[in-house]
Amino acid sequence: MKEKILEKTRRTRGDSLACIVSDINPMLKGWFAYFKHAHERTFSTLDAQIRRRLRAMLRKQEKRPGFGRCHADHQRWPNAFFAEAGLFAMHTVWLNARQSR
Repeated sequence: MKEKILEKTRRTRGDSLACIVSDINPMLKGWFAYFKHAHERTFSTLDAQIRRRLRAMLRKQEKRPGFGRCHADHQRWPNAFFAEAGLFAMHTVWLNARQSR
């Protein structure tokens, strides 16, 4: 899965964030459906890695150097930004599935 994410989130891809999110969401949903009983850290780690890759892409599109790991990038594009863009957050869904009804 990590290799597929790397392929679909290349910094030089040039597509919009909405296009990339719509491209990787089905893969994330399918992977989560299969591994939904995994440990919580698995999902939080993967979510963080995906958002880091997307921040690097956004940084590249703005023609700024670096890979999007600085605090300013986290302030500019917080996790809520990606949630509003429609990115499937596996950790959030995992937490909601664990709540009592």
